[in-house]
Amino acid sequence: MDIRFVQRGCEIDEKLRDYMEKKISKLEKFFRRILNCQIVVTHHKGSFNVETTANANGVILRAEEDALEPRKAFDQSLKNLERRIKKYNSYLKDRAQLGAEEDFSFSVDDDLDTNAPAIDKVKKVEVHPMEAAEAVMQMELVGHAFFVFQNAASGEINVVYKRGENSYGLIEPVR
Repeated sequence: MDIRFVQRGCEIDEKLRDYMEKKISKLEKFFRRILNCQIVVTHHKGSFNVETTANANGVILRAEEDALEPRKAFDQSLKNLERRIKKYNSYLKDRAQLGAEEDFSFSVDDDLDTNAPAIDKVKKVEVHPMEAAEAVMQMELVGHAFFVFQNAASGEINVVYKRGENSYGLIEPVR
């Protein structure tokens, strides 16, 4: 597994870097198909933010935590990432038991657009045909409040979004 570190506003010493590499490499015991991981450590206003992102064969799993110490923020973020990987594993097992095909992938490319001051970030998302329930699972795995996908039934681009604690919404275009 390839591990990449990004540091913003701080420096990670070798001891902490080795600790993070050792801990994140243990993710492979939960899911063998993790291709690479990225750990982003940001220091802002006396607090550390650690974002861990894993690419599990095209499925992006992400967790983020804040703490006063970078090691504590990393540990909390890693715990959340492990929980999401376990959830994804159980989802794949459930799908396999139902006899559904297991091939759906998701990739995100981040690109900052500096010419349009109203837009801070532009994400290009490769959409794949899937059911709304799959899209909700993908949304939960990346930890976002919404997810764009192609509806397998209609072929249209749809959006699922989180409404409340256990409630989701679906946006379908009208033509």
